[in-house]
Amino acid sequence: MIESILLLGFLRIPYHFCSMEMISALEKIAIVSGIISVWFSKKGNIWVYPIGMLSTIIYIYLSFHGDLFGEATVNLYYTIMSVYGWYNWMRHDNEKGLLIRISNSSTAAWRKEILFFMGMYIILFFALQYIKEAFAPGAIPWADALASASAFTGMWLMAKKKVNSWIWWIITNIVSVPLYYVKGFNETSFYYLILLVLAILGLVEWRKKANEIEQH
Repeated sequence: MIESILLLGFLRIPYHFCSMEMISALEKIAIVSGIISVWFSKKGNIWVYPIGMLSTIIYIYLSFHGDLFGEATVNLYYTIMSVYGWYNWMRHDNEKGLLIRISNSSTAAWRKEILFFMGMYIILFFALQYIKEAFAPGAIPWADALASASAFTGMWLMAKKKVNSWIWWIITNIVSVPLYYVKGFNETSFYYLILLVLAILGLVEWRKKANEIEQH
């Protein structure tokens, strides 16, 4: 327990030497690269991953700065899953072409997705509750865990080009708008509002593409 508190304290040391102007500049870079990344994702373009990694790495830093430890964990997960998704989207053979195509989830897959989300929410909630009591009284465990668990689920499904990924992104964005606003990240809050619109458009576009693929 003591070791965990000391580690979190150590990770926060750089913020004391980082000006608000630098934080604001980093936030703008993360926002722009994030929006471009989601636009590429909506189009099913592989550039979603390298551009998205720039945004997620910056947001790991910013989330620690705002006591949003769940979101920091999510962005670390995004970065790791981006490497996996990048590889997965590139897989192909000479006969079939790309091996991963946009597709709908079966009923059984839906159940697994919901169970995955619930498991992640429970784990993140109790972890964040511990961090709130031990180290970061400004943390908001229930909201941070909800945004984070839905994002974990969305990123996992995005790597497999599942239409349902957009539903989980919509949940993440709805929760993240007020979550970042109350933490003082006004521009990031507006950013998630933009991502919410893009996620709705992405859901519509991917459903259409999945249905077209299934008909052939």
